Amino acid sequence: MASLRTPMPKLSVLSFLLLVVVCWSGPSAAAGVPMSDAEVQFWDRSVTPDGATLPPGEGNVADGRIVYKTACASCHGVTGRGEAPLVALVGGNGTLTAASPAKTVGSYWPYATTLFDYIRRAMPFGQQKSLSSDEVYAVTAYVLFLNGIIEEDALITKASLPGIEMPNREGFFWSEEAIRLTGEL
Repeated sequence: MASLRTPMPKLSVLSFLLLVVVCWSGPSAAAGVPMSDAEVQFWDRSVTPDGATLPPGEGNVADGRIVYKTACASCHGVTGRGEAPLVALVGGNGTLTAASPAKTVGSYWPYATTLFDYIRRAMPFGQQKSLSSDEVYAVTAYVLFLNGIIEEDALITKASLPGIEMPNREGFFWSEEAIRLTGEL
């Protein structure tokens, strides 16, 4: 028996997805109503490499270990090494020039503030933005400790985080296009 279904054209699929996103975003987004100051603060959480936009707070390795165990270990493994299919945060040193590099916090990330920013905005998976600033500082400290970047007794704060030197800090460079667009070098 022949199927009664016909393939949906790509444009129709994209139109349908756009409709779903607009409807799911709520009435203010659909109507073009500007976000409130509270909404902007909730979503505008970008942290720059220099740490200028870091929130107040602090965290240490011991507290980070506790938060990690409850909020992170299920996806990244107990040791952060992310045995398949989990995502590794630790390891990978010396693999960036290999055919299959292991891009982890310790091997790839250029700034410690980037780790804070990512945890703050995207973790834990399915519960994004649920951690307090102190919890994010603590988990950041713990992941940096697991990678051998900071000592176990380190305290991470808005003032200290930008000064942490990541192993791959020199592995990134400005492209000519980025220099042209920003005027920075």
